[in-house]
Amino acid sequence: MNGLSMKHLRYFDALARLGHFGRAASTCAISQPALSVQIKELEELLGAPLVERGGRRIRLTGLGEEFAARARAILRAVDELEDLRRAAHGPLAGRLRLGIIPTAAPYLLPEIIQALTRRFPGLDPRPKEAITQKLIQDLAEGRLDVAIVALPISEPALEEAPLFDEEFVLVRPLEDRGKSVPSNDRLHEMRLLLLEEGHCFRDQALSVCNLNASSTRELMEGSSLSTLVRMVGAGIGVTLIPQMAVDTETRASPVYVSRLAEPRPSRTIGMVWRKSNPLSEQFVQIADIAREVGVKMQSQANSI
Repeated sequence: MNGLSMKHLRYFDALARLGHFGRAASTCAISQPALSVQIKELEELLGAPLVERGGRRIRLTGLGEEFAARARAILRAVDELEDLRRAAHGPLAGRLRLGIIPTAAPYLLPEIIQALTRRFPGLDPRPKEAITQKLIQDLAEGRLDVAIVALPISEPALEEAPLFDEEFVLVRPLEDRGKSVPSNDRLHEMRLLLLEEGHCFRDQALSVCNLNASSTRELMEGSSLSTLVRMVGAGIGVTLIPQMAVDTETRASPVYVSRLAEPRPSRTIGMVWRKSNPLSEQFVQIADIAREVGVKMQSQANSI
C-alpha cells in the first residue's frame, strides 16, 4: 500500500489502545491536531473510516478493529527484529521495557535497576508499574519486554522464571502487640483491609483467609499497601502485606507486625517474557540478577 508508514501504524495503535486522541497524542509525543491529521491520512489511504468520532472517547469501526490487530502484530514483529539485532551484538544494551506489579515495585524495582545498570552499563531501563492483567496484556502485544509478577501466570506463550518466595505478614494496631496471632480463617472477623479489585495480592489475601469474592462486600479496601497500613495505624482493622514491604510501609505508622501461623502463606515472585523474543537468553541473565536482589532482600527481611 503506497504511502503507508510505520508512523501511521504506531499512531493508530496508540489511539486504538487508549481510545482518546489527547492521551494517544501525549503517548506519541505529538500534538493532538498532528495525530488527527495522521489518522485522517491513514483512513484516506485505506479508503474507509477506522474510528467513529464524537464524544470524549472514540470507537473503532469494524475495519478499525481488524486493522488495529494487524497493526499491532506488525509492530511487535518489527520490535522483535530490533531485538534480534541486539541479541547478535554481545552484552545487553539499549531499551529494556520492564513491567512490575504495584505490591513489589516500590521495594524491589530500585534495587533491580541499580543492579542491572551496574552489570550492563549500556542498558536503558524503562519501568512500568501496573496490575498483573495489564502487564500480561502489554507483554503479549509487544509493549513490554519482561515483567515481574506473582507466579504462576500459566500463559503458554510466556516463559516463567521464579525469582524468590516471600511470606505474607499480619499488620495490626500497636495496641495489639501482646495479643496472640489469630488463625488465618479468623482474620476477616478483625475487619480485614484489602487492596482494590484487580490486584493479584488481593486475591492471594482472600485465599489465605479462606474467603471468596462474594465475601468482600463486608471488607474494607484501600488503593495501596501504604493506605492499608495507615488505616491499620488509625485503628480501623488489620491487613496482610508482603514481607518485602514491611520496612518501608510500617516505619511511620503505629502498627505491630506478626508472622502468621504455620504453614505460613507466601507468594512466588517471578519474571516473565514472550518465548518468541529473540532476547530470551539475555532475559535469563536479567532474571538471575533480579533473583540475587530478591534473595538478598528476603534475607534482610527475615529479621522481623
